[in-house]
This record gives sequence, C-alpha cells and structure tokens, in this order.
Amino acid sequence: MKVTIEQGALLKALEHVQSVVERRNTIPILSNVVLEAQNGALLLTATDLEIEIKESIEAEVAETGATTAPAHMLYDIVNKLPAGSQVNLSKDEAATQLSLNSGSSSFVLQSLPREDFPSLTLGDMPHAFALPAGDLLRLIDKTRFAISNEDTRHYLNGIYLHIVDEDSTSMLRAVATDGHRLAQAQCPQPLGESEMPAIIVPRKTVNELQKLLKNSSGEVSAQVSETKINFSHENISLTSKLIDGKFPDYNRVIPSNNDKRLSVDAKAFVQCVDRVSAVSNERSRAVKLSLANDSLTFTVSNPESGSATDELGVGYSADSLDIGFNARYLLDITGQLDGDMAIFELADSGSPTLIRDEQDADAALAVQLGVDDLLCLIRALYSPGHTPCLDPWSVRLLCGPAWFRGWHCGGELAWRGLCRGSIPWWSVWVPFPPE
Repeated sequence: MKVTIEQGALLKALEHVQSVVERRNTIPILSNVVLEAQNGALLLTATDLEIEIKESIEAEVAETGATTAPAHMLYDIVNKLPAGSQVNLSKDEAATQLSLNSGSSSFVLQSLPREDFPSLTLGDMPHAFALPAGDLLRLIDKTRFAISNEDTRHYLNGIYLHIVDEDSTSMLRAVATDGHRLAQAQCPQPLGESEMPAIIVPRKTVNELQKLLKNSSGEVSAQVSETKINFSHENISLTSKLIDGKFPDYNRVIPSNNDKRLSVDAKAFVQCVDRVSAVSNERSRAVKLSLANDSLTFTVSNPESGSATDELGVGYSADSLDIGFNARYLLDITGQLDGDMAIFELADSGSPTLIRDEQDADAALAVQLGVDDLLCLIRALYSPGHTPCLDPWSVRLLCGPAWFRGWHCGGELAWRGLCRGSIPWWSVWVPFPPE
C-alpha cells in the first residue's frame, strides 16, 4: 500500500473515526483504525463493536492495499504535522509496520492484519428514509442532554425516535428522559418511510452523530432494521446497534393542564440561576423559584456555605407560587432554547413544569418533581426513629400532589414517585443510612 494525502483531509477523517475507539481495549485490534487505499481514495474504518464509522477521502493511490494502525497515536501524529503538508503512508505486504512520512518527519507504527478487524454487517435493512442534516442535528441537540446515565434502566440510555400523527400531520419525534426531566423535539416525517419502527438510538451513537453533522448541510440517508441503524452523509457512514427495550409511555407524564404561564428573558434567567447556585449544595443543587406579580425571586439556602437571592422582572399574573428545581437541570434545559424568551407552564409546587422555546414550537422540555418536594420526601424517610422495612410498599407518603413509596433494599433506600392514577413517574436510589 502506498498513498499520499493532504494533512488536513486526513486529520479531519481521523478526528471522526478515532472518537469511537476506546482508550482501553481487551481486544488489541479494536484500538486500531483500518486504512484501505483503493480507486483514488483512502477509506478509514473504526469500531467498538457497538458503533462503526467509515469515512472515505480523496488521495493519490500509488499502490492499493489495506492495513491497520493505532487510531489515537495516528491521530496525534497527523495533528502535529504542519498544516497543508503532504502525508505519505506505505506498507509492504510482508511487513508488520506502517511507515508515515511528511517532509523531514518519519514514523514507523506497529500494525495488525486487516483480516482480523471485525465488521458490523448490516444484513437486511427493510426501512429507509432521508431527512435534512439540519433537522436531524436539531432533534439531537434539543434532546440529548436528558438522556439517562443509569445502567439499571438501559432503555433510557438513548434517544427514542418514532413517527407520530399531530394535527393530521406525520412527524418524526425524538424523546429523551432520565426520569427527572424530559426533552421532546420533532420535525416533519422523513421522506421515503411511512412505516418506520420506533427505535432507541444509544447515547454514544447520538454523540458521535452530533459531531459528524455539526456544520453540515444536505441530506442524511438512514436504513433501519430491528437491531441496527445506518446513517450515511456525504462520504461518511455510521452503523450502530440499537437499544433492545421498550421506551416508557412518556405522553402520560407530560403535563397538559398547567394553567400558570411565566414568560421570562431566557438569558437573564440563566444568569440568575447560575449566580445563586454558586452557594448551593453540590449534591442537590436546589434552587427555589418564588413567583408573584410579574416578579421572580431566586433563593438558595445551604447551611454549610450560606445563602443567596436574586430577583428578575417577568411576565406572570397567576397566583403566587413557590417551586424548587435542580439548578443544573434548569441550566441544561434553558441552554437548548434558541429564542429570546422562555415560556414556563406551571401547575403547582409538586407537579411537572413544561418549558417551551418561544421560537421553536416543536420543542418542549419538562422538569418533573421540584426539589422542594424531593427534600420533603427525604426528610420524611430519614426522620428520627424511622426504620424502613423490607416490605417494598411499607412506606407510603403523600407529599404535594404525588404519592411516594420508599423501601430499604440491599443497603440502599429507594423511593418512587407516582402520580396520576399510579403512573410510574421516576425512581431514585440513594445510600442508606444517609450521610
């Protein structure tokens, strides 16, 4: 194999493919990237057995062939070469090393046989569609912050993509939730597919796709089976396994009758939350919002470090209301708003709050139970003399409009919030006994 390629083009491709390669691998070949020189192009491939990325770039091919090289090391080398320089890659069939030369710089890297590199075979992909890259990127940007990081509920570790009918119009909807907050965004139904199955795209795939589509235009083509999905855009192909599981019926917990409306400058709101949360407890990050007569007061009280308050003029004419949230959740959500104004739809201190982007009617974000109710529950469960029993439903508390049940299990205390006819809302595990 002998190939010459411009440094910038090679660096960009390596940046895309090497990001799926884990730093530590029990299988040595998975630390490598495949380099295939053929038909005036260099094809790069990397995988972690869950995701596979392929990217083709133009190159001067003197001899066809294929080999593998350490992905991260190769990326670091190319990144440090002079911008715009020519990079020469070569490997004899009998050799076990890849030679890289650029100007006065010369490197020799250990390689592994191309034949040993695994591949994610697509198989039968019965469903196919296409949509603008900007639409897909928007769905990702608006929802990925709410993806769960808990391994116990693996079906929440990704974005739920499915077709819905809204006002006689078919839409592609993306939903993500971690049990505490929920993000939803949608766009017109993609071209070419009317029977697309509901799928859950894993978190890592979502993150890689976001990187690939950033600052891109044109269309993205997708193929879907029961277990895999493939995205193709320009000269890049990403194949990923799907999450096997059933996504919960999120529509049952999205509030529809919140009658209190708050209109607030999104930037000013973020700044106030950020300021007062500086003194908040690192674990709870609790911030209380007090609403009354076109005024919003932010309050944080931390017995260990102090307290903070701030005020902001807003549009609010409903009854006075105090409600608490996790500051990080509020910052994550408001960070996704594109418009100047954020619209909060509230019911009471213990019910979910719906946040909408004034500029984006197809995006909605829900913050579920407020921190005040959560803290009330913790205090009740951890009250002096209280000893949780092994009976799972032995502890039943009424806190605000939601029922909570807690139990002791395996050295941990768990509690679950139930609301609206015993619909599962969220679950949290914490150390027991409390610190």
